[in-house]
Amino acid sequence: MNLVNRSIVVGVDHSAPSQAALDWAMRRAERMKSDVTLVHVVNDYWVAEEYAYYDRVMESARGLLEKAAARAGEIAPGVSVRTELRNGEIVRVLSDLSEDAALVVVGTDKKGRIEGEIFGTVSLQVATMSLSPVAVIPLMPPDARSGVVVGVDGSEHSLDAVSFAAAEADRSGQDLHVVYACRIPNPWILRDIPEESITKRIEEEEKVVLAESVAGLTDRYPDLVVHQHLETEQFPAKALVTAAANAQLLVVGSRGRGALKRLLMGSVSHEVLLHIPCPTVVTRIRD
Repeated sequence: MNLVNRSIVVGVDHSAPSQAALDWAMRRAERMKSDVTLVHVVNDYWVAEEYAYYDRVMESARGLLEKAAARAGEIAPGVSVRTELRNGEIVRVLSDLSEDAALVVVGTDKKGRIEGEIFGTVSLQVATMSLSPVAVIPLMPPDARSGVVVGVDGSEHSLDAVSFAAAEADRSGQDLHVVYACRIPNPWILRDIPEESITKRIEEEEKVVLAESVAGLTDRYPDLVVHQHLETEQFPAKALVTAAANAQLLVVGSRGRGALKRLLMGSVSHEVLLHIPCPTVVTRIRD
């Protein structure tokens, strides 16, 4: 499905991560020549028309969107920006809007596991429920970053992630780093297996998965520099977080939405977002 001409949807609130997400989204929209929709959601559980403070809250929300739109215009003057003020639950609203979006962008300040807050993290829930790819943008120091990193495992979901990452890397003039982590089991499990058998399996099976994941990329993107990384010492999520520590972008695949699938984002993408190292896109294959 061609999403090039669809709008980028950005979740906006008062937080610093939200501002980082807005900045990132506007720069990308300028490169992609995409429209942007800025969305702020007022939680109707706490704010309903019968409450005396309703008008004050809504006026404040409109002011927030106006300031966000002004900032967006400063960052990318040529990008068409519209605003939407919604009542409801933010994850549900962004999920619904994702159906017609090229990308949903949200900010996050979550790094690592925080007891009692894992399932309350908006970015995790949006990435789980969205029908479009989701970009999660953390607060980061203004260090020099380079490269696009993508995780693969041979599945359809990871091949979709590679396609997205390759296009991003080619468009931005960055190298593409394709990471496949197939951690070798603990030594006690392998104590009766000859070392040459382990090496042979890696050579004949795991490297094939990696090679097949990047097949055809140089034909589509002749100028793209592709690096293949086979990781056997770390689990996949840890390997990706490590590889993307200084990257411009990390891309991971996730399950599609539908029935049980929409409740299970996938352990790797989930863990990556809990320890997010850089702007991260979770791609989505639509059911």
